[in-house]
Amino acid sequence: MKRFAALFEALDRTTRTTEKVAALAAYFRDAPDPDRVWTIALLSGRRPKRAVNTTELRTWAAEAAGLPVWLAEECHPIVGDLAETIALILPAPRRTSDDTLDDWMRRLLALTGQPMDLRRQAILDAWDRLAPQDRFLFNKLITGGFRMGVSQGLMTRALAQATGVDEATLAHRLMGDWTPDRIDFDTLTGAQDPGANASKPYPFALASPLERIEALGAPAEWLAEWKWDGIRGQLVNRDGAFALWSRGEELVTDRFPDLGPLRDFLPPGCVIDAELVAWSGSAPLPFAALQKRIGRLSLPKKLLAEAPAHLLAYDLLEADGEDLRDRPLSDRRARLQALLAAMPAGLPISASPLVAFDDWDALAAARLTARDRNAEGVMLKRRASGYFVGRKRGDWWKWKLDPYTIDAVMLYAQQGAGRRATLFTDFTFAVRDGEDLVPFTKAYSGLTDAEFRQITDWVHRNTLERFGPVRRVPPDLVFELAFEGIQASPRHKSGIALRFPRMLRWRQDKPASEIDTLDTLRALLAETQPPRG
Repeated sequence: MKRFAALFEALDRTTRTTEKVAALAAYFRDAPDPDRVWTIALLSGRRPKRAVNTTELRTWAAEAAGLPVWLAEECHPIVGDLAETIALILPAPRRTSDDTLDDWMRRLLALTGQPMDLRRQAILDAWDRLAPQDRFLFNKLITGGFRMGVSQGLMTRALAQATGVDEATLAHRLMGDWTPDRIDFDTLTGAQDPGANASKPYPFALASPLERIEALGAPAEWLAEWKWDGIRGQLVNRDGAFALWSRGEELVTDRFPDLGPLRDFLPPGCVIDAELVAWSGSAPLPFAALQKRIGRLSLPKKLLAEAPAHLLAYDLLEADGEDLRDRPLSDRRARLQALLAAMPAGLPISASPLVAFDDWDALAAARLTARDRNAEGVMLKRRASGYFVGRKRGDWWKWKLDPYTIDAVMLYAQQGAGRRATLFTDFTFAVRDGEDLVPFTKAYSGLTDAEFRQITDWVHRNTLERFGPVRRVPPDLVFELAFEGIQASPRHKSGIALRFPRMLRWRQDKPASEIDTLDTLRALLAETQPPRG
């Protein structure tokens, strides 16, 4: 753990990319193999299931520190981080430990599902053996809120320097459903049995937001397609393995049994990049239809009939077992079209239609019709581009429609977390319904720190009631909210739920009497719903 703590400190004290990469590369060269695997896992989001909840941690830490629980809880918003709060209030350790990161992670894994008394004793014992900085990291590993300021791409670059393995090769090897307690470092990063990971996807290529379309040059160099509002995924049919992976590297094949027929008709040795959508029979349904299926353990026949899954294919990454990612997009797209054309009609897959345009004005006009197709805008991809790893500016761009907006008033405020733990940043908003104010959404992003500080001062001066960490305030502050979608929701008092709400700006120029109404939201909902029947 000491070596891992030293790495954390080295990364925390610099913002320079070169220094972060150097620190990681040195760690990957020198650390024990099991610790290297765990570090790769932690930096790529593979954290073990939480064995202890935050309430238990606060209670046990207060007990160890000889403090009342309420006082420990009051310390949290002042420090801004629960793991750091606990590390600060605990008494000095009475023992020492030379255990490695792997030792501690396996102990945490073993606690999952154990009785509370056993878990409590194990955590108290760990705190009594770890130095303050090691305790802080240990607490972070328990809570799952682990951040080192390092992207997966940065970590892969450092790993490539330490091992001599090509970055793109490493990025592919790190994909999939491997777990750090069941794989060794050489298997993860070195030569592997080609059949051992037949279902493994490729790292996803990502687009950057477009700012000025005129800067792209000649329109003939670009291919345009709709930016669908679904779940990005890769369909893999290779060496007998049939798998659907989400962009978050989650294996979701079993959640979409209606894609099963593709197993019998896709040629072996192919990988397709696509958007998973709910399908009306000829076009995508709104994301809300697909959302009903997400997270469901069982799928009733009625839901499968109402929102059948369909893949809109963007790209062909592998064909006949050959990696095509270095080929130009125009070639990959032609092969994708030929592959799909050779398959029987009626299967739950089709090519994502291209957007025809001769000049940028024509594309801009087409983009404005995106919502009519349940799309978010258009994608622009250079015809000569390869399928790269991660986000590479210059070749792929996303040109989204402007979001929906509405003016609402703040009713409740709650303090944030992390560096914003001392500020009120999480707000509940309402619109008017006659003479009443109806809460309809929450938002916590979009403003500057200076604005949050100003609002925090106002909340302190104007609190009407406190409900634990939540403050009720007078309905005076008006905000313009932006959101990407709207859907009916019987779980909300307003009957409406927004998708990706955030604060666009604080309307200090507008009184609460001029905010929007619930009827405004209902009208927007009616406009965006698919026709029935």
